[in-house]
Amino acid sequence: MKKYAYLSVIIICFLMNILDGTDVMVISYAAPGISKQWLISPQSLGIVFSSALLGMALGAIFVAPRADKFGRRNIVLLCNLIMGLSVFATSWATSIEMLAIMRIVSGIGIGGMLACTATLTSESAPVKKKDFWVSFVMAGYPIGAVISGLVAAYLIPKFGWQSIFQISGAFSFLFFPIVYFLLKESNDFKLNRQPNAHFSINELLSVDHRKSTIMLWVSIFLAFATLYFLTTWIPKLASVAGLSEKLAIYAGTIFNLGAFFGIISQGYFSTKFGLQKIIAIFLFSTGLLMLMFGFFVGSDIVLVMFCFIGFGIQGGFVGIYSLAAKLYPTKIRATGIGGAVGIGRIGAIIGPMVGGALVSVGLSMKYNFILFSIPTIIGGLLVWLIESKE
Repeated sequence: MKKYAYLSVIIICFLMNILDGTDVMVISYAAPGISKQWLISPQSLGIVFSSALLGMALGAIFVAPRADKFGRRNIVLLCNLIMGLSVFATSWATSIEMLAIMRIVSGIGIGGMLACTATLTSESAPVKKKDFWVSFVMAGYPIGAVISGLVAAYLIPKFGWQSIFQISGAFSFLFFPIVYFLLKESNDFKLNRQPNAHFSINELLSVDHRKSTIMLWVSIFLAFATLYFLTTWIPKLASVAGLSEKLAIYAGTIFNLGAFFGIISQGYFSTKFGLQKIIAIFLFSTGLLMLMFGFFVGSDIVLVMFCFIGFGIQGGFVGIYSLAAKLYPTKIRATGIGGAVGIGRIGAIIGPMVGGALVSVGLSMKYNFILFSIPTIIGGLLVWLIESKE
């Protein structure tokens, strides 16, 4: 049984990322009810959305690196607690300011959690299947997004927008004892533990890592910018593309389902043909699909395009987590993944802002996708060129 002991780590990390995906998306589903009850503008809600992304960047940059000193398991527990408390407390928010603060705090937990689960999985999984299992664990994120949408559709009309935050927070509390009693620390960390270490982002820019780190950061920044442009604006873009209101709502769910299968497929093919090659192919292919998108505007085929674009962008972008885990030694691995995720989250803030500006000036659907295909293709090229010592 020891041969498969790592599976318990993978299952728990997968569940943690389902929670991550749920906690990220609940604000999107609650937003219409909040807007109606509080009579606030879309611009004010935009600040709340950005607050969560800011929190995720802070969590990845400042909380995740602590896992290189205090342990991956301990930081996962801390982030789980932060998420549960802050998400549940969001249901008591009575102002836009309080809502924004709660989303920053929950974002800190989410950002730290993503980096630590990727690190723990990378260090626990068998070497030959490491890329697959890291991708599998990250696939929990879009699954959480889909589940939260289904739950929100049932709860919010009956019990109000507060209910989805209460349920999401309660589930985080429910998983805390599971993590505490069943999640094991990675052997890599225990063997290489340096309790007096004080690693920082500067360590990632040392002579040994500088070139790879910068290329990694730029590629994940570009991938995040495109991904969050798509996830933020898909319902609006689908509607403008000629879909009915009902089909436009389903576009986001179809995108996330495509994402799940893309992430799993990327992990599988990476073990067969090489991680960087597969990430690059996924991102290149996504860029080409986005260039072709304009030909299908006005047709229901755009739903199929959303599915394949979700498949490619999420599959490629999640692969960068595995690449970050390979680029850095154990003693700075959580710092390395956290730094990459943090930089990516900055792209996640900028991407939707640029997309919003393009939509507001009336840029056509075709040219929106053409413009965002460029960073996607450049990101794939950079991944291809990164030199990995592993």
